[in-house]
Order: sequence, then structure tokens, then C-alpha cells
Amino acid sequence: MSVCREARLGYAAPPPAGPEHDPEHMTLEQLRIFIAVADREHVTQAAQALHLTQSAVSSAISALEMRHDVILFQRIGRRVALTEAGKLFLAEARALLSASQRAERYLADLSGLTIGAVVVAASQTVGNYWLPERLARFKRAHPGVELRLTIGNTEEVAALTATGDIDFGLVEGEVRHALLDVETIDRDELVAVAAPDLAARIESGEVPLSEAPWISREKGSGTRAAFESALRQLAPAACGQPPALELPSNEAVLSAVAAGAGVAVVSLLVASPYLRCGALRRLSPAPPPRLFQLLRHKQIRPSRAALALLAACRSDES
Repeated sequence: MSVCREARLGYAAPPPAGPEHDPEHMTLEQLRIFIAVADREHVTQAAQALHLTQSAVSSAISALEMRHDVILFQRIGRRVALTEAGKLFLAEARALLSASQRAERYLADLSGLTIGAVVVAASQTVGNYWLPERLARFKRAHPGVELRLTIGNTEEVAALTATGDIDFGLVEGEVRHALLDVETIDRDELVAVAAPDLAARIESGEVPLSEAPWISREKGSGTRAAFESALRQLAPAACGQPPALELPSNEAVLSAVAAGAGVAVVSLLVASPYLRCGALRRLSPAPPPRLFQLLRHKQIRPSRAALALLAACRSDES
């Protein structure tokens, strides 16, 4: 790479060769830095996230580019953007880093769960309401094991499990995937709820349930799937009609319902605080319960730490 090219991209010249900047070998640290810059499209922000200096991040990218005579980023104003070569390399870099992390977790098995990490993803209801107590119980038993939790909708969690980026996933929606084992781990009670005034009008027959405005989560979420299933039972005439409001979280849905905007079907775990204080009322009949599902990759052996967390999730002590 020429000096002019380095200056244009804003990279510092690479330091003398050392273990972390070996010009003959690509390192996992360089991959980690490359992915961080690619995700943020900003060298300074990547450095801050990695707790490194900006010059260290720039040097790592420059070393990769010089070693392989390829440009991975181009500067656009104060940001950087992946070149076509960078975009192609990003998928390989993620796969390599993911494989190295799995190797680390296997080695951590030898420590008897005194160190290690478990990476879990869960959909919103499971992750925010059902899982935390089980994570706390696991952490008390294994304080040296790091827990990492990502929250997404059911489709996102299934995708993370299928790529092997996490140890296992927990969702409340139905999942069918050729690479995944699906196990029922618990049952979730669902409720149809409305603000007290609207609930009274529905119960009196003034507002038929099929004509009430419905509020729902986004497509791809387990709660949206449960809403559509419940609607077929509670108000079949409303099936096929788009919801009056489509919101990205359980909390947003309940806030809108409490404000009188419509009716929603949600987990009792989520709605309980609103029901206890009188902000919402349950409607009859109750929707059928749904299942909480555990997702695991069929071809990836779980680590000892992951198996221990699975045992904590399956326990009836919660």
C-alpha cells in the first residue's frame, strides 16, 4: 500500500512487527478489530468499544491491508465504508471469529466451570420476564462463568442459533428449521387485555370484540404469532385485517392499550403489573396458552457451561 493511500484512509503506519502485528500472519485480534470497524463504520467508535487507542485500530487494519495488498475500507467524510473486497471478507471474518470463540468455550470446559462463557439469545417475553430469574440462579452457582444475553424477536433468535453464533435460543413462537432441535421448555399463559373503559364497552356488547381496534407486535415476533392465533378464536371476523397499531416491543403495546388505543393479546407475565394496578382488564374468553421453546443447533456440541445453564432453565425452582 502506498503512503498516499494510507493518508487518504486516515490509517497510521503499522508499527514494527510483534506478536500482535505480525506481518506474516493474520491474527484473531485483527479480525476482531476489522469486524468492529465494519459494524460501526467509524475507527474512533470501534476503538472506544474495544478499549483500544485509535492508532492501534488503524494499525491493525493497515497491517491486514498491506499483508494482502487489498483495500478493505475507504474514507467517506468522518466515517469509513467497506469496499467490495471488505464486504466479501466480512462474512469470512465473522465465521473465523465465531469458530475461535467456540474453541475457547470447549477449552473452558476443562476448568470445571470456574471460567467460561455462555451466549444466549431470547425473544422479548422470554428474555425480559421468564429468563432473568434463571440466569440469576445460574450465576449464583457459577459466578466465574460469563453470561451474554441478546434480545430479539423469534425469527432473529432462530437465525442466530442456526448460524452457531450463540449456544442456544429461547423463544415463544413456533420455529421450524432443518438445522435446529426444538424443545418445549415451559408454557406461557396468554391474556386479552384492554383499558377499563374499553373493556367495559366490549363486555356490555356496545363494542363487538371483532370491531375493536387491535394492537400487536411486529411480524416475526412470537407475540405477533400468538395474537394472530388468538384472533382466530376470539374474533374470527377480524382475521386478515391489519392491526390498528403495530409496535416493536411488549412495553409499547401495553402502554398503547392502557391509553385506550385498543385490545392486545400478550403474556400474563408481561401484563400482570398493569392488571394489578387496574390500568388494564382481562377480557373473556382467555386465549389458549402458548409454548416457550428451546432452540439448539443439531451439529454443535454444547459446552459444559451451556449444559449447566440449560439445567437451570429446566429447573422447577423458579
